[in-house]
Amino acid sequence: MSWQNSDTPDCTTESPCEAVETVIAPKAKDIGAFEVRRSLPSSKRRMVGPFVFLDQMGPATIESGNAMDVRPHPHIGIATVTWLFEGAITHRDSLGYVQDIKPGELNWMVAGSGIVHSERTPERLRDQDHPVYGIQAWVALPKAHEEVDASFVHYPESDLPKFGVGDATVTLICGSAWGQSSPVELLHDTLYAEVSLPAGTAIDLPNNTAEKAILLLSGKLSIDGDTFDSEQLIVLKNNQHPTIQAEEAAHFMVLGGAPMDGPRHLYWNFVSSRKDRIDQAKDDWREGKFGSVPGDDEFIPLPD
Repeated sequence: MSWQNSDTPDCTTESPCEAVETVIAPKAKDIGAFEVRRSLPSSKRRMVGPFVFLDQMGPATIESGNAMDVRPHPHIGIATVTWLFEGAITHRDSLGYVQDIKPGELNWMVAGSGIVHSERTPERLRDQDHPVYGIQAWVALPKAHEEVDASFVHYPESDLPKFGVGDATVTLICGSAWGQSSPVELLHDTLYAEVSLPAGTAIDLPNNTAEKAILLLSGKLSIDGDTFDSEQLIVLKNNQHPTIQAEEAAHFMVLGGAPMDGPRHLYWNFVSSRKDRIDQAKDDWREGKFGSVPGDDEFIPLPD
């Protein structure tokens, strides 16, 4: 997805919980067809592990005759991670891939040295009311791999581990945790999982990941006796792996990984460890050097 707003939200509050470093209330933005809530980056926490950008899309219903139409736009220096709970999106990119993504499936696009893609409502849904609900995340690439060749892999639902941990149901999107491993090929230690936890039950977070956060989508959780409501990003202190208890039935994402090898600069859809590389990407997009998306000749201009 294209990042249309380069403002960095100042929406972080300190948490009294021993295991929790800070709590971020996502900043809501209406983008026309639906609302997004941005948790990362924030002014007090730029990244969690390699996660440098985190948007919740919806939940919303797009009325018949309307659609999500994110026109072709470029990326560098990251992998984009699209994860849906409801609805469907058609991905097209400058490598020639065309892929519908549905709930439980994963689109893993490595931008590396540069890629262009679009994200649109599938044609079959445009003449009916249709839902949109999901997470768009950007995972920064380590410095040694920031300029790798762009690539795209689609993982069907059957490829991703889905299992029980006590009373919890977990889908492991990428990384290794709770004795399971995702098939997604990673360039940096990364953890990403979807968890559903019934009311009155608990789950221990994995202890093999240094940096972790919980994006609480719905319900109510308690950690070390402190309660957290939905629509918050709960950032844990390094190397903390507390027990998470559901005061109400809860649906949340667990994300994180090893600390990144230095800060990252962000401008629009460009992420890099080097400011001069972002300047180059700006010039390349203005001059049409990124390439185009076959079958999709629109584009988003570089913002002022």
